[in-house]
Amino acid sequence: MPKPSFDVRIWEIRVRKGKTGRTSAEVRWKVAGTPFSETFRTKTLADGRRAKLLRALHSGEPFDAVSGLPMSEIRLRDDVPWYVHAREYIEMKWPTAPAKTRTTLADALATATPVLVKDRRGMPDTALLRRALYGWAFNVNRWTEDPPDDVAAALAWVEGHSLPMSALDDAAVMRKVLTAFTLRLDGSEASPSTVRRKRAIFHNALGYAVELSRLKSNPLHAVQWTAPETATEVEPACVVNPRQAGALLAAVREQGNRGEHLEAFFGCLYYAAMRPAEAVWLRLDNCDLPKRGWGQLRLDGSRPRVGSAWTNDRTAHDVRGLKWRARKATRPVPIPPRMVAMLRWHIYRYGVAPDGRLFRTARGGIVQESGYGEVWARARKAAFTPQQFVSPLATRPYDLRHAGVSLWLNSGVDPAEVAKRAGHSIAVLLKVYAKCMDGGTDAANKRIAEAFGEWE
Repeated sequence: MPKPSFDVRIWEIRVRKGKTGRTSAEVRWKVAGTPFSETFRTKTLADGRRAKLLRALHSGEPFDAVSGLPMSEIRLRDDVPWYVHAREYIEMKWPTAPAKTRTTLADALATATPVLVKDRRGMPDTALLRRALYGWAFNVNRWTEDPPDDVAAALAWVEGHSLPMSALDDAAVMRKVLTAFTLRLDGSEASPSTVRRKRAIFHNALGYAVELSRLKSNPLHAVQWTAPETATEVEPACVVNPRQAGALLAAVREQGNRGEHLEAFFGCLYYAAMRPAEAVWLRLDNCDLPKRGWGQLRLDGSRPRVGSAWTNDRTAHDVRGLKWRARKATRPVPIPPRMVAMLRWHIYRYGVAPDGRLFRTARGGIVQESGYGEVWARARKAAFTPQQFVSPLATRPYDLRHAGVSLWLNSGVDPAEVAKRAGHSIAVLLKVYAKCMDGGTDAANKRIAEAFGEWE
């Protein structure tokens, strides 16, 4: 690992005469107290080398205390291709990254890599290149497997055409990568959140290159580029009121045995404002369900579906703690009597899985998004008018969580208590749900009208 130092001294050239009568010229210098030298056949060659060292010294460039070379020469000597660096970066991040994060890392690198090539002659088609990079090059779990022939050929092309890291120190190259982040595979515009996420990952990968002395500084800082604005607020048009939520749950229940089994699942999203990945992992041990009055859920983890290719145990669902919380943290959520009754009936009717899970597939597995998504789509069609059905109103089951949190806020519950129940920080809560907090406008209008009245 290079050790940069500015403690450098360069001496005059020393000419020596050997036993055979031949002369040689020695360039001598010292870095951080350690002497270094290079010997040349002629004084002219030695003068050229000494001049290079002096230029580096006078320009304020640090020298490596291990090899004695200017850091620019170290970077040139170790100028690995971007493709090699990207794989080393993903390998560094992999052990501590959750499975979902691994997919986002691979997504960003798979978008940047086709841009960072010397030329496009013989480039594989876009779909194959994407499959090869996302599914194989940047998925550490598959590095021990033999890829299909077409994937192997595509990766060989990338490896042979990848730009050296030194070429990334060019604002024009960086701008091309940023432009690629703004587009989807079909050429349409990517969402602002996707663009920002990919840019952040790419920035971190370049920062790792600086850490390894493969780049002098992060070249993204030289690009005058503004990330698109991201809308983080929940739109009121997506939020159902209590009557609409009740109609949706009833429409779920009316879909036979499958719907009856999922009614309490969707109820958890609304009445307890749980995330779907938390609801699929709800177990009997998490529930305090008295016969009367309010109950409580003690949430302690989630099981987001990512895909078996990305998890450590090669199962489809990642083993995660609560979002934005320590691995063993818990979150207590009080639930109203109607939710308590719903869960008690569910447990009486369906029992629990061997591991205590309340919700499961017909074969006992973790409830899949594709399965409950179909039930939700049919429920919207049955419960809503044609105009509501084509609107953004509760298009996703996750919107039930938004509706639950919005109801708490608009009921006058202290934001700190709402944040604790929902698993947010207060700042994020108020930012995300700013548009869904009713009552403030009417109160402000009343005060303004009273002020006008006083003057009139």
